[in-house]
Amino acid sequence: MQDQQEDAMSGPWMKAVDARSASALASGALQPVQSEQFEFEHAGLPFVVRWVSSLAAKDASQGVAVPGGPRDPNFNPFLNPDPELTVGPLGDAHVAILNKFPLSPRHLVLAVRSFAEQLQPLDRTDFEALARLMTEAGGLGLFNGGTAAGASQRHKHTQWVPAMPGNASLALFLPGLPAGAPPLTVATHPLLPLRHCFVRTDVGIGMPLERAAEQLHLAWQHGCDTLGLAPGADGLLPPYNMLAGDGWMLLIPRSREHYEDISLSAISFGGTLYTRHREQAERVRAAGPLQVLAAVGYPAPA
Repeated sequence: MQDQQEDAMSGPWMKAVDARSASALASGALQPVQSEQFEFEHAGLPFVVRWVSSLAAKDASQGVAVPGGPRDPNFNPFLNPDPELTVGPLGDAHVAILNKFPLSPRHLVLAVRSFAEQLQPLDRTDFEALARLMTEAGGLGLFNGGTAAGASQRHKHTQWVPAMPGNASLALFLPGLPAGAPPLTVATHPLLPLRHCFVRTDVGIGMPLERAAEQLHLAWQHGCDTLGLAPGADGLLPPYNMLAGDGWMLLIPRSREHYEDISLSAISFGGTLYTRHREQAERVRAAGPLQVLAAVGYPAPA
């Protein structure tokens, strides 16, 4: 398994990402978030809470270094992306862009080429773009559906982060999910105290692209149906987060963006929570990450 992961991380897409990252770092176009952290368990689940530090703290005060900073609705970095940050096309409909303020190395934005609202339903092409990365390198796919779910841009996009120590993943939930479940099995996790559903996916490194995209799309449709997430009269879905990786897809309807003054996005539900200051991180630890996450969702059915 380790050899497979190492081979995946040297695949053609990862080589392209690394080449673009090196160039963007040298030019200053890429500005990695610097952070401090502590790790701990809550209800037996491992969590990481990070807060920005040094230069990143200055950026955070300007709303650019951490998820959930102040937003300029007229600024769209994905319609004509910075060439210094653009890795290349992902199929006909999407382009891969380095996240200017990455939460980890190889943090990518997968944006549609033409403007579409972030809360439009995800379609097959969105999952094809994600599958191109997941079938080469695994990792975690992320989606922030709307401002209340932590989205900082209206332009439709998913995100991807690689599997590496300290990165968000769905692995922390695996002990509470049915092992060996067939694809499209729906489950809930006994320790997640909010409305959600997991859908089993059969997606992994080396899998044919079309099959992986179909699996992800079907899982998303199944999860939306299970949770009653349906477009309104405007064609847009209600706010929600989606995470896909480690053989499962997790969907969470969102009621609001913030726990107190702390913005939470999809990555938070992968066990890694970001704050601007240590004091906020201490509040997350004191309240307990599971209760913090529950506060931005809806109560789980009795």
